[in-house]
Amino acid sequence: MAFTLLPVFGGEGKAPPMNKEKSLLIDYVDPFIGTTNFGTTNPGAVCPNGMMSVVPFNVMGSADNTYDKDARWWSTPYEYTNCFFTGYSHVNLSGVGCSDFGGLFSDLDLASPKLGKTADDKNKLISDVLIALNGIDFGLQEAGDIDILGDAYEYMISQFAAGAGKKAGEFYTPQEVSQILAEIVITGKVRLKDVFDPTCGSGSLLLRTAKSGKADSIFGQEKNPTTFNLCRMNMLLHGVKYNDFDIQNGDTLEADAFGDRQFDAVVANPPFSADWTAADKFNNDDRFSKAGVLAPRSKADYAFILHMIYHLNDGGTMACVAPHGVLFRGAAEGKIRQFLIEKKNYIDAIIGLPANIFYGTSIPTCILVIKKCRKEDDNILFIDASKEFEKVKTQNKLRPEHIQKIIDTYRERKEIEKYSHCATLQEIKENDYNLNIPRYVDTFEEEEEIDIHAVMAEIKELEAKRAELDKQIDGYLKELGLIQ
Repeated sequence: MAFTLLPVFGGEGKAPPMNKEKSLLIDYVDPFIGTTNFGTTNPGAVCPNGMMSVVPFNVMGSADNTYDKDARWWSTPYEYTNCFFTGYSHVNLSGVGCSDFGGLFSDLDLASPKLGKTADDKNKLISDVLIALNGIDFGLQEAGDIDILGDAYEYMISQFAAGAGKKAGEFYTPQEVSQILAEIVITGKVRLKDVFDPTCGSGSLLLRTAKSGKADSIFGQEKNPTTFNLCRMNMLLHGVKYNDFDIQNGDTLEADAFGDRQFDAVVANPPFSADWTAADKFNNDDRFSKAGVLAPRSKADYAFILHMIYHLNDGGTMACVAPHGVLFRGAAEGKIRQFLIEKKNYIDAIIGLPANIFYGTSIPTCILVIKKCRKEDDNILFIDASKEFEKVKTQNKLRPEHIQKIIDTYRERKEIEKYSHCATLQEIKENDYNLNIPRYVDTFEEEEEIDIHAVMAEIKELEAKRAELDKQIDGYLKELGLIQ
């Protein structure tokens, strides 16, 4: 892999006075640059770490094939760092897997005025950040079970929920929900060949599923370029080799990046009731055409569901988050739902989740579990887990015992009073293919019987006490001369 690093800022072509921050950054970067095979007469010399080749430039922007460790052509950490990262975003790539890294730092703007008014201000801020990071023990060796980037992202959303709004919350899957989805799709499997998420966001759901199922390969697509880069960084931070993942940037419905490829496991938390074109061309698209009708333009939920089913192999399992509307809405969505149940018998389970567990949206959600290999007489399992959670400030949280109960109930297909029910396909048909959970899981709690006679006696006793108090108050008022 060859990198061409281009410094952004010009200068006078001479080294400025050394300072603490500059010295620290040079000490940090120099070991990676080394003194051999870098800055020689070969302008594409390989760095000692064997990961990239660098063509050095001086601050004037012209090629300089000698790296003068005393002159330090990059005059400040700001310029040095800007050169490093900006060069990474203007990569001249060659070799296997390089497309996985192209534009990885394209959203990084070290020239932003938000970093400071002057170059010195920017330099100080970046230096302070580097110094602070250098002093932190991240414990990466012990962090195998932790989604570091996902945790940081979730923390930011929780702290700035008001500013993040609905959109940000919908595009991140809480780790508790990710765990449920992952455990569902690996049920009955020793190892996954591959896992796919068509709306992969930051990639935390993909990573958890891949780890739980020991997946060989990870595939995903993300529409938002910034989140797409975040996902690829997340893969790298978790030690996933570039040839073991394929994350694509693009609209998964309008421009499917994976053609007719199918996967062992499909997981997703697609945007709820999003808009899509529902263009006529999709009537001839193999992903949607068999249902006989397209999902509404203003509600793409079933477009995502059909897309995921298309990419699921015959022995695989799919689990996705969706709003409750997909269970009961009529018109085109009702026809698609009937097609999936009556014609295909794909729906394996419906799991109702508590409201307000996603940041930025308080609506209740559900998990759809879909399999292509179900038998003709298989039932559909309904689980109502909407009442089992712990309230933490303004959010509802699923605790380990809540998660484990959902997973165990799904795997054992247990019937638990007021919690789960296995509905026959005939029962579903009698309900006109409406999958609304309360139709199948009776959560009604009988109210305690009221003893009318006891209540009336209590009321009379209270009235007698009130009359006695009124007499006492009148006596006090007469003593004060306030009444005759």
